[in-house]
Amino acid sequence: MPRNRLTNPDLALADLMTEWPETIQVFLRHKMLCVGCLVGPFHTIADACAEYNLDEELFLSEILQAAGVS
Repeated sequence: MPRNRLTNPDLALADLMTEWPETIQVFLRHKMLCVGCLVGPFHTIADACAEYNLDEELFLSEILQAAGVS
């Protein structure tokens, strides 16, 4: 998948983890409960970072690295 699809600000977490399951490790490493969450189809990376007080740019960088598109 191209990087621009992965960095789409409207990409739902559920879709992200379905298309790039290797990114799940990033959520788990940050002790985020997003994996399997019922609002995953509606929340984005920005929503999750706001909820967990994470730096969105740094988190996205980790996601891109895990997905192998950084």
